[in-house]
Amino acid sequence: MNREKLLNGSITKSLLAIAVPIIFANILQTVYQLIDTFWVGRLGIEAVAAVSLSFPILFFMISLAMGLVMATSILVAQYNGKGDKNKVSFTVGQSFSLIVIMATILAIIGYFSSHYLLSFLTNNLLVLEQATSYLQISFMAILAMFIYNLFQSSLRGVGEVKVPLIIILIAVILNFFLDPVLMFGWKFIPAMGVSGVALATLVTEYLSAIIGVIILVHGRYGIRLRLKDLKLRFFWIKKIFKLGLPSSLEMSSRSFGMVLMTFVVSLFGTLTIASFGIGMRIFSFIIIPAVGFSIATSAIVGNNLGARQHERAEKIVKTGMKIGFFTLAGLGILLFIFAQQISAFFVPQETLLILESARFIQIMALTFGFIGMQMVIIGTLKAAGKTATAMFLALFNTIFLVVISYVLSSVFEMQQLGIWIAYPVSNVLSAGIAYYFYLRKDWLKKELV
Repeated sequence: MNREKLLNGSITKSLLAIAVPIIFANILQTVYQLIDTFWVGRLGIEAVAAVSLSFPILFFMISLAMGLVMATSILVAQYNGKGDKNKVSFTVGQSFSLIVIMATILAIIGYFSSHYLLSFLTNNLLVLEQATSYLQISFMAILAMFIYNLFQSSLRGVGEVKVPLIIILIAVILNFFLDPVLMFGWKFIPAMGVSGVALATLVTEYLSAIIGVIILVHGRYGIRLRLKDLKLRFFWIKKIFKLGLPSSLEMSSRSFGMVLMTFVVSLFGTLTIASFGIGMRIFSFIIIPAVGFSIATSAIVGNNLGARQHERAEKIVKTGMKIGFFTLAGLGILLFIFAQQISAFFVPQETLLILESARFIQIMALTFGFIGMQMVIIGTLKAAGKTATAMFLALFNTIFLVVISYVLSSVFEMQQLGIWIAYPVSNVLSAGIAYYFYLRKDWLKKELV
């Protein structure tokens, strides 16, 4: 999408033009993980456990990357809105050098500490051996993951979202065929088991990163990766970290919150744990469009703030909140109606589990619209560089959810019903607090460029 459309085109069309490809790209990322899970499941319980143990460590690495590339996306959007193409390219060059250095350091430390870190999580030698190999290869892919995320976020900053979608689609298709070949072997290729899954991911991630770098070097979309911009400037590194660190902590807090919620849920037995697991699978799909609207709002608002079009920026946020609220509310109504059928799809023979997980889904579903609204506001705050405020909202949501879940389920002895009720209460209250920060309007005057 060109700069003129971002600054003067139809707000609704612009939001949907950016959000829809992002939503599909995120769905493909989920499919990517499901494909890995599908093939690993054919190797046995130890293999599944090995991959599961590695995930929290890898997610923490992803959080670091996403925080830094979010800072890049914010600056790129505002400079693009201002019309300063030179600073757009300079920002990407500085970020590129920074993430290459960080990724290389993390990869080396992670590779040699993998066995030590995983030994805290399991004493099963077979699982530990497979998990170590999987994690070491995954750390070797960290550099490619960081570079591709930078490429994707940079293009989103100028409103281009179709190219990353195409690249992810190619990666998913390639990964689907590479997984079984490297896992089970084929002709001259030896069977590598779990290591083969990690190697397949490494190959597809480096391919994606190389394509991304080629596109940036050619400068086709208004961003050119230039040699002269790669020499790091201290003041720029400081700016990127100031914007990016809160975003990293925001993502990490969401992950840690899930761990704490799992602990609370585990107090009430297997049925509650299984019901929670099914509900969270549904929630993970519902959050995809919310994230899409958040990123789309962030990109367009950032461009308009850079161009100092404050009135239009405010209209964009209002439109984004309406689209986010009504889209997710509509999905919530559908989930409320078909909750039992959806639960039965996952566990067709378990009547009690179907009923309990359906109850959890129905209690959550009717407040999904507030999640859409909240995510749009968070995207707005990030666009203005108020990443610390966005981090606060995420931390509040996490802490409140855990506390109210424990109080209702244990102190008031409502058991699993108390946990289920905590979700809609948290959704509404978190949206209300986010709306307060939107009404303050200080984000409208925040200028980073």
